[in-house]
This record gives sequence, structure tokens and C-alpha cells, in this order.
Amino acid sequence: MQSSAAKLSHHDSHFDLAQPLPPLEIDLGLLDDRALITVGRKLAQGQRLDLEDGLRLMTSRDLSGLGHLAHQARLAKNGLRAYYVRNRHINYSNVCANGCAFCAFWREPGQKGAQTMTPAQAAALAAQNPDMPLEELHVVGACNPGLDFSYYPDLLRALGQARPQAALKAFTAVEIDHMAQVAGLDVCQVLDILRQAGLKAMPGGGAEVFAPRVRRALCPSKPSGARWLEVSGLAHQMGLQTNATMLYGHIETAQERVEHLLALREQQDKTGGFSAFIPLAFHPANTKLAHLAPTTALDDLRVIATSRLMLDNFPHIKAYWVMLSPKLAQVALGYGADDLDGTIVEERITHEAGANTAVGLTEAELRQMIEAAGCAPVRRDAFYNAVED
Repeated sequence: MQSSAAKLSHHDSHFDLAQPLPPLEIDLGLLDDRALITVGRKLAQGQRLDLEDGLRLMTSRDLSGLGHLAHQARLAKNGLRAYYVRNRHINYSNVCANGCAFCAFWREPGQKGAQTMTPAQAAALAAQNPDMPLEELHVVGACNPGLDFSYYPDLLRALGQARPQAALKAFTAVEIDHMAQVAGLDVCQVLDILRQAGLKAMPGGGAEVFAPRVRRALCPSKPSGARWLEVSGLAHQMGLQTNATMLYGHIETAQERVEHLLALREQQDKTGGFSAFIPLAFHPANTKLAHLAPTTALDDLRVIATSRLMLDNFPHIKAYWVMLSPKLAQVALGYGADDLDGTIVEERITHEAGANTAVGLTEAELRQMIEAAGCAPVRRDAFYNAVED
């Protein structure tokens, strides 16, 4: 079989970064947690980290030591570059059959607040502010039982006509699996139809935490973690880049987090199509888990640092400012992250769960955040190519 890296489009020159880390320059004297010294020695020797190493990282309170290790990995992958994209989010529907306990966005059909845009309505939203250049439309909705499969290629075509210069990054692996069931087609057939309609890449939502225990408790109607990985792998084999995520800070254990990262790393070894990993901090407000406390800054930075070190074959780690806050996302640039996402314009899903961040940021604000953190801002497209004026 031809390698997936060879199948990716000409946009994918950054995929030489999808290789394990080289030996890192580690100063063991900066590690106060003795458990991290074992990890540091392995990184200095260019050895791959395992489950036990991941647990040492995911449970350490040596925040400065974690930052040192992760920052060295970040420098090896991306230097001091920090990426952002001029993008807009389009959430075409919140009507969903899955009813996940951690989601504040979903509504039942006919419930107050339920909405589904027509393709024309979505295109009109995308076309707003025509003087605002966009490199990407980020299109995510729900598993709406009332939509025929024809809706989705129609939506892509309408969005492509409204913003012909913006790459369409659309539909999570969960949404693709839902479409296949609705259409009576296999995943590759669905992806082929969507590509012909303009699909260029896929976001990474719906992964949540792969552990069957967690999925049975919180999202039993959602496809399994194995199915999410399978759909993502098929997309890679068809030349589509995708992202990957992990929703953390609810009922999962440290070991389940690390096992999630290892499963992603194994899939990346096989198909090589993940461009970025985005740790998503759970926001409990307005969900069935509203009794839980939000994540702490320590946990957020620890997850980002651990992700950079365990996902040695992922080119990019994203600090999603919407969930972290712009200030903590800026700090995360020193803990392994090299991407802040983008302008977004109107984020809705996390704000339904009580986020108090802005719904969007300007390009100037993103660049200022990056420069103040001592990094070099790089405006990118959906494929991590630098975009010049």
C-alpha cells in the first residue's frame, strides 16, 4: 500500500514534522520532580515515551519541569514559531440524536433553541464582513436525524461559493459516521462525495476520551473510540488532513488520558494524517455534569505539556484560546503549544457551556499575544502553510 504521507496533497509539506522527536537538549537540573528525571533522560536519548512515562507527566506537579521538557520538544518541532489562522466558525445545526452528557450545545428536535441553517443561510453568514479575509471555514454541527445526506454536499457547495478563497474544514469523524448511516454508504463513499463538493480537511471533534468506560457513562450513543480512529484513518488514506482532540476534566482518569494519547499516536504512525492535536478543557456549566468544577490552570498546562511529549509524531499542538482563555493560551506557548487557532469570529459551542471569553479575536490581538510571549507569529492556512500579504 502506498504510504498515506505520499497520498496527501501538495499542501502537506509540513508533514515531515510527523516524525518522532530527535534527542532533546534536557537540563535535568531544572526538574524538581524526581519522576520527571526518568522521562528527561529518555527524551535526551531520543527514546519514545510509554504509558508509565505519560503517567509521570500527567500526575506531576512540577509545572516548571514539565514546561522545560515540553518546550524543548516544541523547539525541536517548530522553533519559536506560533501559528494562527484567519477563520470563521459555522455551526450549521445543534439538533442532535446523541445527547451527550458533557454537551451544552445540543437540542432535541422541536426543543426551544433548536436550529438548523439552510445551506443558503449558512452561506449568508459566511459571506458577512466581505472585507475580512478568511483562509478557513470551520464547519461543525451535530448528528441531526432530520437531515438527508444531500444536505451536506449542498452546504459545502454553498459555503464554497460564498467564500471561494477559504478552505472548507468540515465535519468531525462522528458526523461523517452519522452521514454514512443516513445515506447507506460506506465512509469512503461519503468522503468522496464531500470532497467533490469542496471538503478540504476535517476538524478533530468527537474524540472526547476513547476509554469505553467514559463513553458508556457520558456518550453511549456516540461511535466508539475505535470507530473514531477508523474514520479518521480512512480520511487520511484519501488525502484529507484531520485534527484530533481530547475533552478532559470530567470523569476520566490520568491513565485514560494517557491511553487516549497513545491511541492517537499509534493511528498517526499508521496513516500520518493528523496535523494538530487540540486538548479541550471541559466547561461544565449548562451540562448534565454542571456539578463538576472547571479545570485548573495547572491541569490545563500539564495536559498540553504531556500531549506535546507523548504525541511525538504530531506536527502541532494547539492552545485553544476559547476554552483556556487568551491569557492561559499565551502561557501555553511555553508549555509545548505552537498554535492558538484563529479569529473564529463567532464561537458558540463552548459559550453555550458558560465560557466567558470573547466569541472571536482580531488578527492584531492574536499577533500581539504571540509576540508578547516571545514567539514569532505566523499566519497560516488550513494546512499550516505560511500566508503572506
